[in-house]
Amino acid sequence: MQIRSLNSVDADALYDLRREALLDSPLAFSASPEDDIAGSTEAVRSQLENRSGSLVFGAFEGGLHGMLGINRARHIKAARKAYLWGMYVQPDWRGQGIGAALLATAISHARTLSGVRAVYLSVSEASPSARRLYERAGFRLWATEPDSLQVGEQLLSEYHLMLRLPPA
Repeated sequence: MQIRSLNSVDADALYDLRREALLDSPLAFSASPEDDIAGSTEAVRSQLENRSGSLVFGAFEGGLHGMLGINRARHIKAARKAYLWGMYVQPDWRGQGIGAALLATAISHARTLSGVRAVYLSVSEASPSARRLYERAGFRLWATEPDSLQVGEQLLSEYHLMLRLPPA
C-alpha cells in the first residue's frame, strides 16, 4: 500500500471515493452528497490545485482505497492548529492498517508545519472504531457535542479530540 499526497491528477479518484464515503457511511460525516463542497470533480480538482495549507493523503494499491485530509488553521491567531478531516477507508480494505498509516502520515506532516502545536479532529459517535484508532495514536477527548449531527430522525453526538505536538 502506498500512501501519498494527492494532486489534481487524482481528482476523479478522490471524487469517487469521497462520494462513496458519504453514501457508505452517512452517520460518520457532517457532509451529505447533496451539500458536499467537493460535490463535483471540478471542485475536487480545484481543492487539490489550490492547497493553501491543505493536503489530502491517499492510500493506493491498484486504485485509491483510503483518504485523510489535513489543513492548517487560516487565521494567524489559530495557526498553531491543524485539523484532520474526511478519514475513510473502503470496507474491503479495513482492518489492514490503512487508517493507521494515513493517520501517521498526516501527523508526520503536521509536525513539519512550523509553529503547529496541536492536531484536532471530530468523530461521530457512530464511528467507535475510528475513535479508538485516534486514541491509540495519542488523541485525547476534549469535548463532546451532543446532538451535533442529524441524519433523518437520528441525532448523533460528535467527539472532539486533540493531539498535542511538542515544540520542534
